[in-house]
Amino acid sequence: MIQVTRLNGSKFFVNALLIETVEDTPDTILTLTTGKKYIVLENSSDVIRSIRHYLRSIGVLAAVTRPADAQSEGASS
Repeated sequence: MIQVTRLNGSKFFVNALLIETVEDTPDTILTLTTGKKYIVLENSSDVIRSIRHYLRSIGVLAAVTRPADAQSEGASS
């Protein structure tokens, strides 16, 4: 879960695995896979950074990313 801030200043936690989109319009809108939307004070870069940190902390990001040299090994033109 990641911590974000509502426009009124109250903080809450949202399940990062359920975030489908993060939009800057000019407020940051989080849309969950459930269709629920939240407007938060954090900018999209901060939200994405928090999501990546969370995914790393639970080992998911390491499972889906490869080292840079491994990505180029299978490339063909």
